[in-house]
Order: sequence, then structure tokens, then C-alpha cells
Amino acid sequence: MRIGIDLGGTKIEVIALSDEGKELFRKRVDTPRNDYERTLKAIEGLVLDAEKGTGQRGSVGLGIPGTLSPFTGKVKNANSVWLNGQQLDEDLALLLKREVHIANDANCLAVSEATDGAGAGRHTVFAVIIGTGCGSGIALNGVAHAGGNGNAGEWGHNPLPWQDEEEIQFAREVPCYCGKSGCVETFVSGTGFAEDYFRHSGQRLNGAEIIALVERGDETAELALGRYERRLAKALANVVNILDPDVIVFGGGMSNVDRLYQTVPLLVKQWVFGGECETPMLKAVHGDSSGVRGAAWLWPQSRFAL
Repeated sequence: MRIGIDLGGTKIEVIALSDEGKELFRKRVDTPRNDYERTLKAIEGLVLDAEKGTGQRGSVGLGIPGTLSPFTGKVKNANSVWLNGQQLDEDLALLLKREVHIANDANCLAVSEATDGAGAGRHTVFAVIIGTGCGSGIALNGVAHAGGNGNAGEWGHNPLPWQDEEEIQFAREVPCYCGKSGCVETFVSGTGFAEDYFRHSGQRLNGAEIIALVERGDETAELALGRYERRLAKALANVVNILDPDVIVFGGGMSNVDRLYQTVPLLVKQWVFGGECETPMLKAVHGDSSGVRGAAWLWPQSRFAL
């Protein structure tokens, strides 16, 4: 049995999967924000609940909104800031009396979709989360790729390529939380989409409300979505030019905008070197469950350390 944990800023979710991927148990609790010790205990409690509920012992994988430094072994880049600087894998291994595999939550999405989702059977899966924030993960032959610095997949914190005059101005006025300006995240996250609409309409609406206006033929909302599509296409063209993945999988709130799967694959060709791009762009099969399922799949099929 495999146990996956998705450690989010507001909730922690556990799932237990059979070796065939069948869901055996699921539970979620509120995240004890700003309290590292209580966070550890919450994770321990969920693992014990899963094992009690199934009557089985399992391997444990954990997805986090950050990464482990390959140099210090400690958490870095987590927006759940109380995790940063902590030796999370060792602390959990001590509590749970077994090794724990940890990966970035977007990498968990990529692993999940590469294992039995939209990217199943593909060598290189690039998974993007376009929600409140913007991130990505890479799975190579079903295994999360973190890179030598632990930064592989930090797509959202590169500058949006081929910026036009309006985008240059947007970057000046809407800095990224990371301290830099012009980051992909500020343009193609759901938050960035809403901010762009506000700048042109004066109305503060969320992404779903703007899409509802698009469907009713609202011109301002349609123009905002058109800008969003072009920006997403440019950002993904940069990925194709560097990584050229076999498939791109979308997760997060903006992944529910069905129109993106028709418009973006056509637009991206304008910026891909040579003008050719037939890379499939698909919605995550497992939706909001992809992250926690991917955490469970962090253990290779043939290796369990219990």
C-alpha cells in the first residue's frame, strides 16, 4: 500500500492507494498554520488513520509547496513559511519510523499524471498549476525531476518572454511576491488573470466570474481572456524551446477553462522556434486529487522501505 500526503497552506490531505492505484482511504484536516511541531503531528495522525482504516502499513510520500535543498536537506522556497529551514524528511522519518519521500507539490502533479493520468506512457511530462499561484513540475519516466539545485520546474519565476509594451508596464506596476518583476506567475496565474481584468475594467472579480462574463459575450472580459491565452502560450513556448516535453498537463483553477485547450495549442506555434508544435495540452485526469495521488506514487513500484 502507498500513502500520499498533500501538505497545503490551508489543509493537509492523506490518501492510501493499492499498488494498482485503487483508492483505499482518504481524509483531510486543517493545516496548523505557523506551527511546525503541530504540522508534524497532524501528518503523523493522518498516516496512522490511513493505516488503521485499511489495516495495512504503507510507504509514505509527501508533497509540499516548496522543495528540499540538495545542499542542506532543509525545506526552501515554501510559501508555507514555517516549513522553511526545517529538516522535514528526517523529522517525519523519526516520527513514522520509516523513510519518507518528499517532492514539490507540482512535481507530485506531474508524477500522478505520468503514472495513470493524462501523461500515462509518456517519457517527459510537464505539469503546470495555474491557480492562485503558478508553478510546474517535471516527471521523467514517471519519476519527479528536481534538478541539481532543487529548482527544476520553477517556471512561474522566470520572466514572461517576448513582452509587449503593455506587459512591460504591467510588470512595472505588479511586482511578484518573490521580489522580482515580470514573472510568469504575475501574468498567467488565476490571480494575474483577475488583476489584468481589474486594470482594464475597474472591477474586482475572480477568474470564474470573469469567465462567466466571457460566456455572456462581455467584450472586456473577452479581451482579458485573449490576453491571458497569448501570455500562457508565450510562457509555454519557452518551455517547448528548452524541454520539448511529450505532453503538457494543466492543473489548478484556470485548467477548468475548456477553451484554453483549443486556443493555446494554436497560439503557441507563433513563438516556438521553427513554428512547429504539436505537443498535446491536456487537463489533469485526476483534477484536485492529482497532487495527493502523486505523493503516493513517489515510491517506485519496485521499492518499499517500511
